[in-house]
Amino acid sequence: MTHALVSILVAGIFCQWLAWRFRLPAIVLLAACGLLLGPITGWIQPAEDFGDGLTAVTSLFVAIILFEGGLNLQFHELRETAQVTRRLTSIGVLLAWGIGTAAAHFIGGLGWGVSALIGAILVVTGPTVIMPLLKHAKLNRRTASYLKWEGIINDPIGVLLAVLVYQYLLYSGEGPAIQSIFASLGLALATSAILGGGIAYGLGYCFRKGWIPEYLKAPSIIACVLAVYALSDLVQHESGLLATTLMGIVMGNMGLRSLDEMRRFKEYITLILVSFLFVVLTASLTKASIQSIHWELVAMVLSFVFIVRPLAVFLATIRTDCSWQDRVLIAWIAPRGVVAAASAGAFAPALIDAGFEDAQYLVPAVFMLIFATILAHGFSLGPLTKLLKLGSPSKGRILIVGASPWTIELASALKKINQEVVIADTEWGRLQTARQQGVDTWFGEVLSDMADEAMVLDNIYTVLAATGNNHYNSMVCNHFAPHIGRHRVFQPYDSGYERNKRVVSETRRGITAFSGNTTFAELWTRMIRGWTIRKTVITETYSEKDFLAKLPEDAVRLAIIPENGKLEWHNQKTRKLQSGDTVISFVPPEVRESEVELEPTPTLPG
Repeated sequence: MTHALVSILVAGIFCQWLAWRFRLPAIVLLAACGLLLGPITGWIQPAEDFGDGLTAVTSLFVAIILFEGGLNLQFHELRETAQVTRRLTSIGVLLAWGIGTAAAHFIGGLGWGVSALIGAILVVTGPTVIMPLLKHAKLNRRTASYLKWEGIINDPIGVLLAVLVYQYLLYSGEGPAIQSIFASLGLALATSAILGGGIAYGLGYCFRKGWIPEYLKAPSIIACVLAVYALSDLVQHESGLLATTLMGIVMGNMGLRSLDEMRRFKEYITLILVSFLFVVLTASLTKASIQSIHWELVAMVLSFVFIVRPLAVFLATIRTDCSWQDRVLIAWIAPRGVVAAASAGAFAPALIDAGFEDAQYLVPAVFMLIFATILAHGFSLGPLTKLLKLGSPSKGRILIVGASPWTIELASALKKINQEVVIADTEWGRLQTARQQGVDTWFGEVLSDMADEAMVLDNIYTVLAATGNNHYNSMVCNHFAPHIGRHRVFQPYDSGYERNKRVVSETRRGITAFSGNTTFAELWTRMIRGWTIRKTVITETYSEKDFLAKLPEDAVRLAIIPENGKLEWHNQKTRKLQSGDTVISFVPPEVRESEVELEPTPTLPG
């Protein structure tokens, strides 16, 4: 068991790194890794290595994943996508189930009972697959919200629907099965609302009152999620996933002060769990199940991809405000994930024992669709996003926090060399000059909830917090660091850092930007004295050595823009200049263009 557990965890995280490094869908690599470790080499055999506890562990892990997904469902996103989301998670579910059932029966040749079950299982699209894809696709916020809300809400709904069909198949000969199904559905909804919503509210109340210390908040959440899942499952079988999802949605919209920190912790846990589960489930496939695949099953899987999903989406979104581009993308993108695989693996053995021979095709059919969708959708989402023009507003924006004469001149200079810059400030008047020079602006507090909703702040890839308050600059850097990476958040030099240990420590602030340890106050003072921002292009005939030889000693190097690349703020670890680089510098007024071969950018009037 030890070697299997270690192999799965190490391989899963390595696949996540490869996906990040080469910009590939992580789920594709995880699935391939599971096949390699399981059916192909036989290195791990989850059913034997982990025994009967594998099913229980899988269910608990899925519950945590769905809770973390619920935390990310913000009601302000629902306001933009409410109509479409309601259709996809209600009418869309019923349509997908009905059309999918017909496809499984008439195309796949399965009996009506098993067809209804597989149709219910494949209603889910799965946050375990959707969320990693969205991280790489760079969709605009509205379209991404459609897929995110649908994936997270449909997961527990699909599981609950599959459980009801499963119960009907097993107990249809023992009395009024339909009445029992409706009673089970009502009990599941009531249990989820009371346990999931109630415990979420109670836990949030304890956080606000300070009854739980900070270091116990994240562990308390995990314990409560598992407790909600187990208690809900005791009251009504398979209602635990719905309860944990509802718990996440309630907590995610309570405005808790510690929520960002807890959400990051949950994201780390979820990444590990998703990596583990996908490798385990694909490794659980046996050669016998793979050999049982025949052409009718292949045709059925293709029908789910090219007929069932598109037809259900287009019918569900009739007469909504959803654009045709969004409808096309949503109709195509529907990768299945962990929940579908776990459901098929849980239901198939009991149905086979109950005399449903067609249930032997349940697992291979579901896994075949999982592989087909994660490959097809994983590699096509990016190109389709570009083709339909549904990507984020830009390739990547530079956010400068703090509108001052110096930052406005810097932003204006960057804009003139085709860099997309946004200046944010809390004072409307300070942004007026920037707007007059054609620089994009955002009025408001970048640390506020409103900033999280602002489309103009989407797709920020680097941040320069350049206000006169070093502590505030550090807060801004710490706020954006988890989202874009600590290597991309910068602030000017703090003159008190080296001589005063009471200032913000280096580990809690952004990277010090610019050469020469120049403070924000010094930059502003020099601008008043007539200093200007200029650019220099490094060529084969004008090297870094030539540039530095002619650059005044007190000049400040601000940034480097590689040829056809993104801006890099200058700092102590800045690489050597290469041919094609554009260097942005802050130079004294007495420097003549012929002396340094710099091309000046216009300064502010007056």
